[in-house]
Amino acid sequence: MDINVARTFLEIVKTGSFVNAAANLNVTQTAVSARIRVLEEQLDRKVFIRNKAGARLTPAGDQFLRFATSLVQVWDRARRSVALAPGHETVVTIGAELSQWNPLMRNWLLWMRRECPEIAISATIDTAERLMAQVQEGTLDIAILYAAPVRPGVVSELLFEEKLVLVRTPPAATPLGPDDHIHVDWGEPFAASYHAAFPDAGNAVVSISYGPLALDYLLAHGGSGYFRMTAVRPYLDDGRLELVPDSPEFSYPAYAVHSTQADTGVMARIRAGLRAAAAASM
Repeated sequence: MDINVARTFLEIVKTGSFVNAAANLNVTQTAVSARIRVLEEQLDRKVFIRNKAGARLTPAGDQFLRFATSLVQVWDRARRSVALAPGHETVVTIGAELSQWNPLMRNWLLWMRRECPEIAISATIDTAERLMAQVQEGTLDIAILYAAPVRPGVVSELLFEEKLVLVRTPPAATPLGPDDHIHVDWGEPFAASYHAAFPDAGNAVVSISYGPLALDYLLAHGGSGYFRMTAVRPYLDDGRLELVPDSPEFSYPAYAVHSTQADTGVMARIRAGLRAAAAASM
């Protein structure tokens, strides 16, 4: 089977229509229809029911879905393996959220190049939702996430546990009002814990979804907010920030997420590197 046929099938499933699949694949709708016609001839079954609303899977199409996913995964892995430079035994694909890049992912890459030079590495940064989906699809070997939902066929291992602490800009004698608090989106578990600890807190005037950006803003403008202890420690040490006394601290665990079908030998080396990188990052 032409792998493009399987890719086209999956794109229609994802987008819900032949038109959207054609746009995403940068081909004509006629080409998309032709590929699906070839697939249906090979399977001797219709895989989509088309209507004005788009396209939905037939029972046969629903059965083919998991095989199409596996076909694309196997092909991508084979392509990466064949393309390996001489002297490398395999390639590891790893993804992380942007806030994990420095220092965790940087330290892990340095460790892997030093301790496992025979392993080629492909690293990517993406959202937690997309990373989890890629692990499930098999296009990523492992993902580093702060929140790891339970999914079938996926293992979530606790990598390390950070603390989110409330800090403010000095001096402590300068009062800060509610408008000076910066809300940082640390995910739903943090939001629930924060509202339980501060039930009377109103909506923040400034809300930022990315921790490092929020920290830069806090240092430049002043105010208060919850941040990862590892991120604010240098500023606590040099006096640019200070902990708010008697304020609650919240747990912020990070997980290494991988498929249950992952190569155990390669995964052992990845985990060893991640443990070393986490220890160096804390």
